[in-house]
Amino acid sequence: MGKITGFMEYDREEPIKLPVKKRLQSYTEFEQPVSEENLQKQGARCMDCGIPFCNTGCPLGNLIPDWNDHVYRADWQAASASLHETNNFPEVTGRVCPAPCEAACVLNINAEPVAIKLIEKSIAEFAFDGGLIQPEPPKVRTGKRVAVIGSGPAGLAAAQQLNRAGHEVVVFERDDRIGGLLTYGIPDFKLELRIVERRIQQLRDEGVQFRVGVDIGKDITGQQLQDQFHAICVCIGSRVPRDLEVPGRQLQGIHFAMDFLTQQNRRDAGDVLDPKSDILAGGKRVVVIGGGDTGSDCIGTSNRQGAVSVANLELMPRPPDDPAPHTPWPLWPLMYRTSSSHEEGVERNFAVATAEFLGVDGKVSSLRCVRLEAKGSKLEPVAGSEFELAADLVLLAMGFVYPERHGIVEQLGLELTDRGNIKVNRNLMTGVPGVFAAGDAQRGQSLVVWAIADGRRAARELDRYLMGRSELLTPKLAGILR
Repeated sequence: MGKITGFMEYDREEPIKLPVKKRLQSYTEFEQPVSEENLQKQGARCMDCGIPFCNTGCPLGNLIPDWNDHVYRADWQAASASLHETNNFPEVTGRVCPAPCEAACVLNINAEPVAIKLIEKSIAEFAFDGGLIQPEPPKVRTGKRVAVIGSGPAGLAAAQQLNRAGHEVVVFERDDRIGGLLTYGIPDFKLELRIVERRIQQLRDEGVQFRVGVDIGKDITGQQLQDQFHAICVCIGSRVPRDLEVPGRQLQGIHFAMDFLTQQNRRDAGDVLDPKSDILAGGKRVVVIGGGDTGSDCIGTSNRQGAVSVANLELMPRPPDDPAPHTPWPLWPLMYRTSSSHEEGVERNFAVATAEFLGVDGKVSSLRCVRLEAKGSKLEPVAGSEFELAADLVLLAMGFVYPERHGIVEQLGLELTDRGNIKVNRNLMTGVPGVFAAGDAQRGQSLVVWAIADGRRAARELDRYLMGRSELLTPKLAGILR
């Protein structure tokens, strides 16, 4: 905990953001650093609550009261050590996690919660700037070889943990850069590429091997992997996007959100794209279908590209301004939220379904929409509520349904759940001995923080499978051992 009376003395502070007009001029991060003095005050707000529900609100089981107290006392070395005990990439979660820990904070019952996310990111940045984060290669190698397929947050977390346990770890990535959706899915204005590359360098220095541009299942078969490695961890994510099969879907100008976002991240990284395949919002009327984080990212990117207008369609009704009664504290509340991208300009439409895409000369020109109303547990069209919405570019950001099934999943004969995800047992091992799965590939589309937690858990179980025991910590074990 921080200062006993801190929560009564100090107000919650949010990082200062650049003005909208200025931040739309670039793709760099726009939240400004907070001074050490102010961070100490934010750490001081952590109260002596008795039972820190923030720990259980966090999928990683982060030791939040511990590092809040260290920050309050300006002990950055202890804060960094405590933070990294459960989280491999706090500089990432401190930027992109929605912070279920803050929703579970005891202060959140009747006041503003502790600024946990801000403190988390700030600790990581202070630690990097102060040289406190150094490579931690294993002292002894086990002689065991492990293949990690996919370099997203689950794959990277599993790789780092397994390497530190002494195994030789090789990470295979189909793209030309490491990081998965951290590199090509999250816009740079939320998570700059340099932040990801900085941490990847630490993994390299610890001995993790990376092989990019390798399509497992095509360039290397499942059988070859099994012949060359003692165990495999499949972290391929949930990459199959949810489509919208309505009349007019074949029109030009309708794209999946990740295709749009990935292109911009490549431009930011200095890549030169084929103009024929460019997806650009500049000078266009953009409609984003889907109200989640990916939809929000499309809005922010469209505005930076110079869209004439941006509209957002969401199938579900508008959430209430205050937490819904069926999601009370300490649960993650259902409520109306405004992201930084929403602040930058968008027309938000709730309870709206797209019935048809209309076009001119083979290109999308508008959407025929209908408003919905709740009838029992179903959403039904409202009679006479049809309307048209002009559009030159439509981005489908309706989430992902399951991992890709061709390639390694088929070649290894991995069983799938009813929802199409990779089926695992309680130890995250598939039905194939020595083959584990972690992150969205087995969980389904979820948060970065869950992916890291799954990666750490899979690493422990895989280590135990190879060695008969494991000293690697999982979120639950970290809390118990404290």
